[in-house]
Amino acid sequence: MKNRAYEFGTEENVRFLQEQRNRLRDFGRRFPSPGGSSYYLGDDGTPWKERPRETWITSRMAHVYSLCIMLDQSTDPALVDAALRGLTYELKDAEHGGWFPGVQADGTPLKSGKQCYAHAFVILAASSALLAGRPGAETLLQEALSVYDRYFWDEAEGMARDTWNMEFTELDTYRGLNANMHSVEAFLAAADAAGNALYRERAGRIIRRVIAFARENHWRIPEHYTENWEPDLECNRERPEDPFKPYGATPGHGIEWARLILQYQQSICDSDTETSEQLYQRAVSDAWMADGAPGLVYTTDWNGIPVVHDRMHWTLAEAINTSAVLYRVTGKRRYAEDYYQFMEYLDRCVIDHEKGSWFHQLDRENHLTDSVWPGKSDLYHAFQATLIPLNPQVGVSIAAAIHSIRQL
Repeated sequence: MKNRAYEFGTEENVRFLQEQRNRLRDFGRRFPSPGGSSYYLGDDGTPWKERPRETWITSRMAHVYSLCIMLDQSTDPALVDAALRGLTYELKDAEHGGWFPGVQADGTPLKSGKQCYAHAFVILAASSALLAGRPGAETLLQEALSVYDRYFWDEAEGMARDTWNMEFTELDTYRGLNANMHSVEAFLAAADAAGNALYRERAGRIIRRVIAFARENHWRIPEHYTENWEPDLECNRERPEDPFKPYGATPGHGIEWARLILQYQQSICDSDTETSEQLYQRAVSDAWMADGAPGLVYTTDWNGIPVVHDRMHWTLAEAINTSAVLYRVTGKRRYAEDYYQFMEYLDRCVIDHEKGSWFHQLDRENHLTDSVWPGKSDLYHAFQATLIPLNPQVGVSIAAAIHSIRQL
């Protein structure tokens, strides 16, 4: 007999998602450092104060708690304001512009380069905080867009550059789709929050390039490229577990791209779902129970054979989101069935019912491991997976959707 708590659209599933959302909200409350940047959270939500405090995590927490404010007026706005303070002062490079990757435990800047990935999340954070009505959010958004436009957007290519040196004088030759994917998310959020159509157009330009890359590679998306946007299919073969640049295809990104493409198309009244369905189906076919056990493997080779068998919580979160969105748009039962099995697996294996949040990394037998993601760094993927399945406005970013209806 099926459990209605896992079935898309049931009252029981809505309650289940709301309960998990509230637990996540409570789990992450201890993230702000005295300067506002986000601590990396441990297994029980205790801040790991000896670790660096990173810009992308701080931005994600600002985004999540902005959503919380719009959903529940009892949420303390000081949590968002703390993260915005961290992005405005502690994490910002006042000398050369833009944002440091993060700061060390003692507050000294990390100097691994200025990353498009982190700057995209600053845009997302500021967009959500703007809709939540937080002081300073509009100024932060305009500054983040200005820095991005100047250094990261490549107008000729219609794609994002990846990494500069700290002074913004030397551009790394690496190009990657992870930063471009989160740029699409940030652009759509900024377009919805600030009404600037330019960023929706840019999202579309990136998406069209990515679709071409995927189509040429049997819908397995190459992640890494040379400076001329030639796929580097062998990148990091010797370091396949890299958390940001793993070797091979990353099914979770195929799934995430499928949702973002569908969001963009719905936002411009394009009803075509073929690309999103192809990306999603290829990724799930390659990754789900690929080794006989429940779960989605982290990476595969270019023939769809698993390389890193571990299960990352973010991959499951995106599978929950995309299966729900595809079912909402297409009405095809297969996506509702996928959603059910993902929700069942989430409850049985991935939610930490004792300490809170979700286990961030499980091995091929679904035992806890931490070779890539120790602890529970932030709430972003898990929290969005409690909201996106409930959002009836597929073409609208989640913060703007919540802002318009004030519930989910």
